[in-house]
Amino acid sequence: MKRLTIAALALSASFASAQDIIIEELDSTLDGTIIELDGLEDGIFLRQSPLFEEVIEEVRAVPGTGAVLRGLDKLSGQVEDFELQNGFSVGFGNLRVDLAECRHPDDNATGEAFAFLTIYDGPAVGEPAFQGWMIASSPALSAMDHARYDVWVLRCTTAAAEGNE
Repeated sequence: MKRLTIAALALSASFASAQDIIIEELDSTLDGTIIELDGLEDGIFLRQSPLFEEVIEEVRAVPGTGAVLRGLDKLSGQVEDFELQNGFSVGFGNLRVDLAECRHPDDNATGEAFAFLTIYDGPAVGEPAFQGWMIASSPALSAMDHARYDVWVLRCTTAAAEGNE
């Protein structure tokens, strides 16, 4: 063991001594141009830049009739899609999923849906495993933290879509 340690130390010292450090001065890329920042506080330049303008766009959300959810059993690998109407519940494995409401932008019912879910692990006694808004386009933003199951929103259902089926 001692021989192995001595050999390792001897080899590591030889690698360290084989490295040369070269210090060079870099060429100036500004060609002598001086940038004046007189009168600007720290960071004010960035905040006043047109690159950092804040754009606020108001989107009108309308309620859907229900939602399409996807559930994953991480233990068995089973994936199941289920459709749920507002105010109803569905069972998935050991979970009970309650949908209070699903909303979506007036012009995009499929991509930007967000649903208020309450998910219980086992019987609906005590604290829910998840309660809050889930967003279809960003499922990790407000995800359920469960050891075995994942549930997320795919899209809202609408009366117009149900009439076409």
